[in-house]
Amino acid sequence: MCCSPPSAADPFTRRAVTLAPDILWPTLGRVTAKRSAAVKRSAGILLFRRTARGIEVLLGHSGGPFYANRDAGAWSIPKGEYGPDERPFDAACREFAEELGLPVPAGEPRPLGDVVQKNRKIVTAWAVEGDLDPADISPGTFSMEWPPGTGRMQQFPEIDRVAWFSLAEASDRMIARQQGFLPRLEEVADATG
Repeated sequence: MCCSPPSAADPFTRRAVTLAPDILWPTLGRVTAKRSAAVKRSAGILLFRRTARGIEVLLGHSGGPFYANRDAGAWSIPKGEYGPDERPFDAACREFAEELGLPVPAGEPRPLGDVVQKNRKIVTAWAVEGDLDPADISPGTFSMEWPPGTGRMQQFPEIDRVAWFSLAEASDRMIARQQGFLPRLEEVADATG
């Protein structure tokens, strides 16, 4: 069972947003019209704990061949996409369990708001104070054609490793736009600590 759901007044229970067909996006120095499409949304849990070193956050290193030799910019909060019929918080708990193979530790979820990633995906996150041992994870997998153009499908772990990081260490390793959650987490932790 996931941590308790946010209250009915939770401002982060949005549905998918559709862009108007006349929105223009800059592309390689020129402006082009983009067809109307649903904006992709993800939801995740930023697990944190208090230690002698200060606040630490649990991050996962993206699995698969594209991130195999990368460290900086390859770590993320456990998160995943959700559809218009799923509440974002429910998706965040589901994705945490799918990616780590463990339920979200018991704790009060605190909204951290949204960030927009470089690919325009909107990520909504909640902070939950708790602890878990990274050695206990059992990550989910995904399939993709690899190498490209070969027609061979291979399975890769969604997250190939998990670790606890101080806020400074996390900032150096996280996907750039997700770093915006860290100062918000500091505020939440200070308010509850």
